[in-house]
Amino acid sequence: MTPQQYVQQKAAESGSSFYYAFRFLPPPRRAAITAFYAFCREVDDVVDEVSDPGVAATKLAWWRSEVQRTFAGAPSHPAMQALQPALADYGIEEEALLAIIEGCEMDLQQTRYLDYPSLQRYCHLVAGVVGEVSARIFGQSEPGTTRYAHVLGQAFQLTNVIRDVGEDAMRGRIYLPVDELQQFNVRAHEISKREYSERFTALMRFQAERAQRLYDEALQLLPAADRRSQKPGLMMANIYRTLLREIERDQFQVLHQRIRLTPLRKLWLAWQVQALGRMPR
Repeated sequence: MTPQQYVQQKAAESGSSFYYAFRFLPPPRRAAITAFYAFCREVDDVVDEVSDPGVAATKLAWWRSEVQRTFAGAPSHPAMQALQPALADYGIEEEALLAIIEGCEMDLQQTRYLDYPSLQRYCHLVAGVVGEVSARIFGQSEPGTTRYAHVLGQAFQLTNVIRDVGEDAMRGRIYLPVDELQQFNVRAHEISKREYSERFTALMRFQAERAQRLYDEALQLLPAADRRSQKPGLMMANIYRTLLREIERDQFQVLHQRIRLTPLRKLWLAWQVQALGRMPR
């Protein structure tokens, strides 16, 4: 299997919304974003799939070294072998990849966040930076697009937090800020035991409203000159925002299940943006 085949398989197997947006890119950019996404999946899987924190930390340390080897021109992992040719073409910086690994390392060191600013730091590393790199690969021409991509990435991550509350709690992690749990009088053990209440619904509605504001802010920040090149990000926004609205309509029944969109619906939502040139109203 070639490195290119490896990253393609990694992206396809994930079933992620990102994969559906990639399909509309021209081949060179599609190859670059697929390789970058495979790297992100590899380091994220270390945290989610390795049960021993010490082993996971060792694996992430290996990935740090692999990033450094890649920028020195000697990658060994197929994901990095596929990504390496795109580094110079799309201005991908070593610090960005190391920041993503740092965000994954936070999952080994921290399972709770005292307040939203603390959670924002995590979202910056695992999603905001990812958004910035992705925007460059998609074809950024305006400096303001960096801020748009960063805010949009944070909106995606908050949507993930809402969607995965129950699943994350089973792993011993609760990303909802402690002070907001206290504000709505929701106890951590209620989430871990999958206990629904009006208090929990109010807390989750508060989280969803914040995410929706970030989507609105991101769309307002996108420079007109880059709207065409950034269509893949808008496709993902259409998919993620539709998912968030589905969760809201389902009254935040996220403790016992993971609410999903079907692959066909994701493809349709991506195609809507491709056809309209913008997100539908």
